[in-house]
Amino acid sequence: MPADNGLLAAGIGVVVCGPAAFVIGPWLMRRIPEPVLDEGETKIPYAALAGRRAAYWCGGLAAVAGGFLGWMLGLDAVLPAWLVLAVAGAVLGYIDTRTRYLPSVIIWPTYLVVAAGLLGAAVASGEWGSLRRAVISGAIGFGVFYLLWLVFPGGVGFGDVRLSGLLGLALGWLGWGQFASGLYGGFFLGAVVGIVLIISRVMTRKQMVPFGPFMLVGALAGVVLGGPLTRLYAG
Repeated sequence: MPADNGLLAAGIGVVVCGPAAFVIGPWLMRRIPEPVLDEGETKIPYAALAGRRAAYWCGGLAAVAGGFLGWMLGLDAVLPAWLVLAVAGAVLGYIDTRTRYLPSVIIWPTYLVVAAGLLGAAVASGEWGSLRRAVISGAIGFGVFYLLWLVFPGGVGFGDVRLSGLLGLALGWLGWGQFASGLYGGFFLGAVVGIVLIISRVMTRKQMVPFGPFMLVGALAGVVLGGPLTRLYAG
């Protein structure tokens, strides 16, 4: 169900996030340092992505995500933090889809901005319990993905580990249901799409699909499903 003032907040999300990602996305891609690649490994240079296509994709994705988040969260004190995440997520999702890399130079600063937004939301609303849950959730998400990276290094990249903590931080503010369904819903989405691609012979079992976009879509799904799942669990 949409939140109070959802329509107004959705409009704000579209107007703020779309143009921001349209401009910031290509600007960042021109300036991101290239990672050190293993022998025989190749990737598309970040700067090669920084064209009009990237601007439209980043802007469009961010506008949709920002509008959706505004519709669901309304004019809540936490909305600015989520809109920042929508812009960063659109850029990260596009880069990961094209290169299979999630640049840390985008993720780490986003941690700081989102954390500052959550702190500001706690000050404005008095929801210090939500802030505490957000910090715990971020640590849990990062820790679980870090263990997965240690055990299955070929299945989870360290960029996914970094992103998991960021998404866990934002989802945790909303609730444990949002955290669980949003962060780990990406596994379900990735598995379903991977199976479909293998069955349709678009890819083989040894090939990997970028996991970051599934994590980001899963986080948006968690915003919707977390509340109902929590109520269902609580009976």
